[in-house]
Amino acid sequence: MGNAALRDLAALETVAFDELDGRTVAVDAHNWLYRYLTTTVKFTADDAYTTDDGVEVANLIGIVQGLPKFFEHDLSPVFVFDGTPTDLKSDEIESRREARERREEKLEDARERGDEVAIARLDSQTQRLTETIHETSRELLELLDVPIVEAPAEGEAQAAHMARDGAVDYVGTEDYDALLFGAPVTLRQLTSSGDPERMDFEATLANHDLTWEQLVDVGILCGTDFNPGVDGVGPKTAVSLVKDHGDLWGALEAKDAHVEHADRLRSLFLDPPVDDDYAFDAEPEPDIGAARRYVCEEWGVDADEVGRGFERIEDAVAQTGLDRWT
Repeated sequence: MGNAALRDLAALETVAFDELDGRTVAVDAHNWLYRYLTTTVKFTADDAYTTDDGVEVANLIGIVQGLPKFFEHDLSPVFVFDGTPTDLKSDEIESRREARERREEKLEDARERGDEVAIARLDSQTQRLTETIHETSRELLELLDVPIVEAPAEGEAQAAHMARDGAVDYVGTEDYDALLFGAPVTLRQLTSSGDPERMDFEATLANHDLTWEQLVDVGILCGTDFNPGVDGVGPKTAVSLVKDHGDLWGALEAKDAHVEHADRLRSLFLDPPVDDDYAFDAEPEPDIGAARRYVCEEWGVDADEVGRGFERIEDAVAQTGLDRWT
């Protein structure tokens, strides 16, 4: 997901969590949830997160295991959820659906063979954010007093807008498309062990002597979540084409290539649908008891799978509260 080719151009550096104390990050909720969902499914027995009537809520384990990283480092998350996807993304969504269906067929074959390794791998790859996962994720985050913002369209665009407005300090996502949306500073690898990676928008532009518009043109030439890109054009070639020929259309003419809906793609990144009507308190006061009951009693998640996560959240919030008064 996102334009991974942009990594070759992005201004990236590892940043210690200690440098992020007291800051706020707008998290691309779908991106973050999907990564924890797939990891949980891959490494956790399915009876730990499956209800008696067969509903899977592995996301609840993922949330409880993933949130402590924020609280322990006094980094306040605001989860930004996608709204209605743009029709420009329909082809990508269809492509992902077809790929998932192919993996589901392979998963059935693996189950028939009893290949446990393949089952775990393919089961994680066929996960999707169901309506139940959407609903339970929001309800658990509310119990943990984690702010939620509903984007009108792309959550990543809304998060970038909030960062450009100064409402948050960072955008949190693994997608490099955050650069194209103009996110000033992005934190990557928030779902990984170790320190995160910081991606700087202005430094990226300066390093390659590009404008924001030209960076978007480079991304479109390479391919984004909304278009496949031009065959044979990687990030370095795209930069040269845009700088030599001025913009996307000059580059396309030079390559005798075509990008469908080029105008709309450009506008999607430079002027996306976003909402200014949001407000949140970035200092959480979670109801751990209610959250634990919701996860373990209402949804039947194995208490052993979330016990340590809840303890870490409780300890971190208590310590943060003490720090504020010292």
